Amino acid sequence: MTVGARDHAVVGDRPRPGPDVILFITMIVLAGLGILMVYTASRASLEARGLDPSSLMVKQAVFAVVGLVLFLIGSLIDYRDLAGWSGVIYLLTLAVLGFVLTTAPHAGANRWILIGPFQFQPSEFAKLGVIIVLAAVLAPAREEGMRWGRLGLVLAMLVIPSYLIFRQPDLGTMMVFGFFALVMLFVSGTTLRQFVILTIGAVGGIVSVWKLPLLRDYQLARLQSFIDPTADPLGIGYNLIRSKIAIGSGGIFGKGLFGGALTNLSFVPAQSTDFIFTAVGEQLGLIGGVIVLVVYAVLLWRLLVIARNARDRFGR
Repeated sequence: MTVGARDHAVVGDRPRPGPDVILFITMIVLAGLGILMVYTASRASLEARGLDPSSLMVKQAVFAVVGLVLFLIGSLIDYRDLAGWSGVIYLLTLAVLGFVLTTAPHAGANRWILIGPFQFQPSEFAKLGVIIVLAAVLAPAREEGMRWGRLGLVLAMLVIPSYLIFRQPDLGTMMVFGFFALVMLFVSGTTLRQFVILTIGAVGGIVSVWKLPLLRDYQLARLQSFIDPTADPLGIGYNLIRSKIAIGSGGIFGKGLFGGALTNLSFVPAQSTDFIFTAVGEQLGLIGGVIVLVVYAVLLWRLLVIARNARDRFGR
């Protein structure tokens, strides 16, 4: 599933499965850096509370190892086999998203399933599941043309998972669903007229969600703080303002690993999770932050190369 054009051997009409080497190395680098940054961002606060300073780092390392194992297993699967299972994948996706709504709320939301000391977010797996399903539905559109019936089917298949995610509530993931659906429709042979109508509809939907009483107060506040964090500097904009201060304090070269005073003092709330890049900015500076972004750019480049070299529309 992750085979690059230069790296695979052909067996019959199918490429021999195997990981893309550059992609794999890039993932190792990002995973290793993530583990290190989680440790630097969490050790001081954990130690101050009398807890093991390496506990979050160990948990992150476990997730990284599991992720890499799943990546290697996935690289041995011919992606074309997934098309036949798209219906099952869709139903499983809906089942998991529905199940999480029955669990006990955590931090005011039903987004996580707890398994022992670990928790995972089903909506993250739902992204992959919906992409596979939409790819299976849209694959014939390039040759057959994007009929309105097929377009309606795609939109209908998006409604149920989007609604379940909205109920969690997780507005960010729901918006991600809409974004990658538009991208997939654009590259799948949608006519300009159809795409313009869809885009206008998406914008209208966003405006409606904003204006109608569909969002909770904190969701509206987050959207407003994203536009102007200084509007409520001691409230919803607090984290974003502090994250900018921490990143800016690192300067060009940073303060060095474990040398970030703001990181060590837990100046930024949720720094080891949502605001982990602030630990990069303060400790490694502008240069370190740019290097991290370049590594992500390499990751994106390899994914685009793999998609371009796929032998059919479903893979692309």
